Amino acid sequence: MPGRIEDYALIGDTHTAALVGRDGSVDWWCVPRFDSGAVFAAMLGDREHGRWLLAPAGGLRSTERRYVGDTLVLETTHTTDEGVVRVTDFMPVRDHAVQMVRIVEGVSGRVPMYMDLRIRFDYGSIVPWVRTDDGRLRALAGPDALVLTTPVRWSGADLATVSEFVVSAGERVPFVLAWYPSHEEAPTGGDADALHAETLAWWEEWTRHATCSPDTRGLIMRSLITLKALTYAPTGGIVAAPTTSLPEWIGSVRNWDYRYCWLRDSVLALNALIIGGFTSEAHAWRDWLLRAVAGDPADLQIMYGVQGERRLTEFEVPWLPGYENSAPVRVGNAASGQFQIDVYGETLGSLHTMRVLFPPDHHDTASSWPIETALLEYLEGNWHEPDDGIWEVRGGRQHFTHSKVMAWLAFRVAIDSAERFDLPAPIDRWRTARDQIHRLVCDEGFDAELNSFTQSFGSRQLDGALLQLAPVGFLPARDPRIVGTVAAIERELLHEGLVLRYRSDATADGLPAGEGVFLPCSFWLVDNYVLLGRQRDAQVLFDRLAGLANDVGLLAEEYDPAGQRMLGNFPQAFTHLALVRAASLLVDGPYTAPQMLAMPA
Repeated sequence: MPGRIEDYALIGDTHTAALVGRDGSVDWWCVPRFDSGAVFAAMLGDREHGRWLLAPAGGLRSTERRYVGDTLVLETTHTTDEGVVRVTDFMPVRDHAVQMVRIVEGVSGRVPMYMDLRIRFDYGSIVPWVRTDDGRLRALAGPDALVLTTPVRWSGADLATVSEFVVSAGERVPFVLAWYPSHEEAPTGGDADALHAETLAWWEEWTRHATCSPDTRGLIMRSLITLKALTYAPTGGIVAAPTTSLPEWIGSVRNWDYRYCWLRDSVLALNALIIGGFTSEAHAWRDWLLRAVAGDPADLQIMYGVQGERRLTEFEVPWLPGYENSAPVRVGNAASGQFQIDVYGETLGSLHTMRVLFPPDHHDTASSWPIETALLEYLEGNWHEPDDGIWEVRGGRQHFTHSKVMAWLAFRVAIDSAERFDLPAPIDRWRTARDQIHRLVCDEGFDAELNSFTQSFGSRQLDGALLQLAPVGFLPARDPRIVGTVAAIERELLHEGLVLRYRSDATADGLPAGEGVFLPCSFWLVDNYVLLGRQRDAQVLFDRLAGLANDVGLLAEEYDPAGQRMLGNFPQAFTHLALVRAASLLVDGPYTAPQMLAMPA
C-alpha cells in the first residue's frame, strides 16, 4: 500500500519529477516528461504496478529526511539496530539523459540493505523484458527502456529485480537508473558522485538569483524551488502537479489529472516568480502563454499540455485501483474542453503584469497585443454567457460571480495597457463593457440578505473564489460588500478554521459530495485579512497553513482536518503559489508587494 500523501518528497529535473516515500520507495515517476506514462505507479495501486524500494533490510528505529539547503537533493537518514545509513535521491538537471540517481552511504556500523525494483511501463500495465548487458540491467517494452547501473549484484524474483547488500561506515554505493527510447543505444551510467555535485551546484546557482528580502525568502524559497521543479524547461510551461488522480476525498471520484498547465495559474505564477526575483522564468512562462493561446480566441482552452498541446482527451485506467481505492484513475482532463470565462481575465492580467513590470520592446508588443485584442473582441460578445466556472464543475453552466469579475478584470487591465503604452484599442467600447460587467455583478451577484456576494447569480451559495474580488481590485477591501463577503465565508465556509471551496453537499456540481478544505482558498483568506488590516488574524492563519506542510515543506491541494492528512494531487503548484503571495503581502504589505504593482490605479 502507498504511504500517506504527506509521506512523499519531490525530486525532479525541470522536465519531469518523481515522488519518494519516507520508506525509501519511489512510487511515482513519469518519463520522459510530466504528462507521459508512468514507469512507477505504486502510488495509485500497489507495488505490483511499479516502484523502486531502497531501504534497510530490518531493525529500523527511526527515519529523518531533509533537502540539502535550497536544492532539490533529498537526504533520508535511517537509524537501525546495526547502524546509520543515508540515502541521497536526486535527478540531475538534464542535458539529454533522463536519470534518477540514488546513493546509499554508510554513516556508522554495517547496515544490511534491500532493493526491490519493479519496472512497469504504461501506468503499471506492461511488464518489460529484462536482460543483463555489459554488467547493467536493461528493461525494454514498446517505445520505452530503462537501464540500471550499479556495482551491487542483483537477481530476478517475482517479476522484479532484487538485491541484498551491506553498506559499511564511509562506503558509498551508487545506483543510476536512466530512461531512453528503446530504439536507441542505452546511455552511459555516469559517475553518481559527479552528478551529485553538479546537481547541488545547479540548484545553488539557481536559488542564488533570488532577490526577495531575507524575511520573505525564509517563508517562500521551498515553494519557489517546488515551482521551478514543476516547470517544463524546454517550453517554460508550469504543470499544476506532477501527479494524476490523487483524491480530493478518500474513496471519492474527484480524482483528476493535474499534469497540465492551467491558464488560471498564470497570474499567481508570474507574481510568485517576480516576488522571488526569477525574471527569466517569468519571461519563459509568458512566452509559453503566448504560444499556447495563439489561434482563434473562440478556441481558448483553460489548460494545455507542457508543449502547448490542446488535445487532452480524458480516459480511465481500470487496472489501477487508485490511491487507497479511490477510483477511477484518470489520464487526460475533459475540463480542457470547458468554457471558463475567468481564464480571459487571468491571461490578460498575466500579460499586463509583464508589460507593467518589464516594459517590452517593439517586438514583444507586436507579438502579444494583437492576441490580446483578439481575445477581448471575443470576450465582448461572450462575457454575458454562463460558463463552467473556476472549479470546473460538471453539473451545468451558470453565471458564476467570479467568472464575471475576471471578465471585468480582462477589460480593466487591457484599458490600462492601452493607455499606459499608447497601444491601438477600442477603449470606449472596452470601458462600456467593463462598466456593464461591474454593475451587473453588483446587482446580480450580491445578496443583500446575506450581505455577501454569492457563487452565482440568483444563488445563495458561497464560494471561496469570492476571496479574489478584493485582491484583483474589483472593489476596495474595506468596501462593506467585501467586508460582508469575508464575514459570510468565515461563517459558512470555514471548516476547522480552514476554507472550503464551496459546500459540495449543497451545490449541484455534478459530482458526489465530499472533499477536503481547499488550501489555496485558505491562503486567499490570509490575503483578505491583510488587505482589511487584520494583521494578527492573517499571521495566525498563515502560520497554521504553513504548519500543514510536510517535513520537507510540501503541500497538496486540499487537507482533511479530521484525519489530519493531505488530499489531492501533490505537490500542488496552486497552493505553493498562493503561499508565496500571502507571505509577500504579510511581510511587504499590500502597497509594496510586487503583485500589487501591476494593478491599474
